[in-house]
Amino acid sequence: MSLNADSIIDRRRLRRKLVLWRGLALVAAVVAIAGIYRFAGGSAYIGEQSPHVARITVGGLIRNDRKRLEMLEKIANSGAKALIVTIDSPGGTVAGSEALYAGLRRFAEKKPVVAVVEGAAASGAYITAIAADHIVAPRNAIIGSIGVIFQYPNLHELLKSVGVTVEEIKSSPLKAAPNGYEPTSPEARAAVRGLVLDSYGWFKDLVRERRNLDPKLLEAAADGRVFTAHQALPLRLIDQIGDERAAREWLANNKDVAKNLKIRDWRTRALGSEFRWLSTLASVLELAGMHSLASFVGSDALAGAAARAQLDGLLALWQPPFAE
Repeated sequence: MSLNADSIIDRRRLRRKLVLWRGLALVAAVVAIAGIYRFAGGSAYIGEQSPHVARITVGGLIRNDRKRLEMLEKIANSGAKALIVTIDSPGGTVAGSEALYAGLRRFAEKKPVVAVVEGAAASGAYITAIAADHIVAPRNAIIGSIGVIFQYPNLHELLKSVGVTVEEIKSSPLKAAPNGYEPTSPEARAAVRGLVLDSYGWFKDLVRERRNLDPKLLEAAADGRVFTAHQALPLRLIDQIGDERAAREWLANNKDVAKNLKIRDWRTRALGSEFRWLSTLASVLELAGMHSLASFVGSDALAGAAARAQLDGLLALWQPPFAE
């Protein structure tokens, strides 16, 4: 029996409604699962006050993060018997790295801390690593880059070539200098160099104190270069070649932290995480066949995260040189 036009239209409408409700149900399920996972700390429902080994991850660019410092205080008052700091970062701001270092040292006064380098612990990330009682890294991890950098673009010649002059009235010659719109004066260069050297001196003193380096080793290790973990070991920049298993063994042998204790991952909302739910929603919409809307939502998530990826101030940051 053939279907009339009204029946066909009704069936199509019903099919669209089913697709919509299935999509909404998927979104609700994802949100519910994510909420349970976050409430449980993301580690097989290990309670905060249950005995465990806490693990935090330091990745990407390090900057001031008040929530991470609050989380460290919370872990210190939890059932955690030790803290593993997993590091894979090129560094970040000097101030942000200093704050994280101070937070970890406060934690270490109560419970043992071991750093496990996964890929890189350079510049500000190395400041994070030396806050630990013990540093473990795989043979080819990147370690070091002990130094401070201040970078700014100078557009003076470009502006001159197109006939643009930036005029200013300021209270003193070093106000807002260097500004990139005029040649950098010797006085401005000296002032910035003073900032860099002051932070660099603090960085070196920290390495010397925490790693117990004599002047000869410190000079070899703190010239700004990066090392593989294999090279860093004789310089005493790390303590051991290995991975997280080696870290657990060290905790068991030196801090009486049982190997069979479960690991609980502690997390904060990372930079840009406020947009991650949009990415999840985009995936669900894509599965539901709503391709145009999925594309819009997904691009909005990327734009939101990228808008927040900014760093200001003196940097303790390693960056590979550009190929010529």
